[in-house]
Amino acid sequence: MTETQTSNGNAPIEALWRAMPVTRMLDCGVDYADVLAMQRRTAEGIAWDEAAEALAEAQLERARTAERGGHPVTAFDAYRAAAADLLFAQMAFNFDTVRKSSLYEAFTDAVAHAAALADPPWHRVDIPFGEGRMNGWLLRPATAPIGAVVVFGGQSGWGAAYLPQADALVRRGMAVLLAEGPGQGETRLRNGILLDVDVRAAYSAFVDHALTVAPRAGLWGNSLGGLYAATTAAADARVSAVCVNSAPAQPRLQRFRTFAEQAAAMLGTSDADAIQANFDRIAFRPGVDRIRCPLLVLHGEADPIVQLEHQQPFLDAADDATLRVWEDGEHTIYNHARERTAYVADWFAGEFSKQQREKRSVQ
Repeated sequence: MTETQTSNGNAPIEALWRAMPVTRMLDCGVDYADVLAMQRRTAEGIAWDEAAEALAEAQLERARTAERGGHPVTAFDAYRAAAADLLFAQMAFNFDTVRKSSLYEAFTDAVAHAAALADPPWHRVDIPFGEGRMNGWLLRPATAPIGAVVVFGGQSGWGAAYLPQADALVRRGMAVLLAEGPGQGETRLRNGILLDVDVRAAYSAFVDHALTVAPRAGLWGNSLGGLYAATTAAADARVSAVCVNSAPAQPRLQRFRTFAEQAAAMLGTSDADAIQANFDRIAFRPGVDRIRCPLLVLHGEADPIVQLEHQQPFLDAADDATLRVWEDGEHTIYNHARERTAYVADWFAGEFSKQQREKRSVQ
């Protein structure tokens, strides 16, 4: 669909479609019919958040009707579709307005309804950290998991945004912890934990929890979350495998507005020097940080944010590194979502299984 068809010359809507393209929506589980409806409604001048919220309300009504009618599978699917719509509704706001918080609460509530209908049910987790708590969702397979993967994002799209990735991991016998770390999701909006803390220690706390449900823990970080994954793996010897999906090793404050505002919201300040100083503080340290577990790095050649050279320090620091490149890949490989997710899930399953076999052979 052309720019005119999606925005009708509305600059703010055009910016939102650049930040949240169709490929990203589909990757995060938005129903294709809802994507088309979003295009029509935003082209008609309806505000982004209002258009997405209305679509979510229709999905919620479908879910409730199915639940009352004794159709839990349909209800489960509809609650998930509603959650995906609400996820993108709240992305219309970079700063923590009342409206953003309300939409995020509605997103979390829709996920909770789906969680109750899942088989096995998903569980909310609250991870103590400092004087507060971090949040997430724990999904388990029906059998004993061969490992647990902590999955997370960067500056937007947190926690349950990665349910499609969790599905793939669970189907392959792994537990999944969808984490909302410092500056993310409810951890920020409800509990006030920003990105000015020890990020490695924060994600190690998620590793603590993952190891209570499985014998091995992996990290899958998307976008800037890939940096958090890499630095945590370098600092925490308990991490058995780590995937970095389109992350800069030394992040820089980008010029475009969405990135800058999201970075400001995560840190609680709009001061550019303070934001960059924080990026420098949490950056990967070439020559100092070593990744001793297996590493998988994903890269898209069409990524407008992260170039391969930005990810090279991760590869250079790893004893066992695999690089997977998509020549036409967008940021975090949105446009090859199914292939990407299957590839990463297979990789984690293979690494965990290999480590399990090696442990048995030693015993």
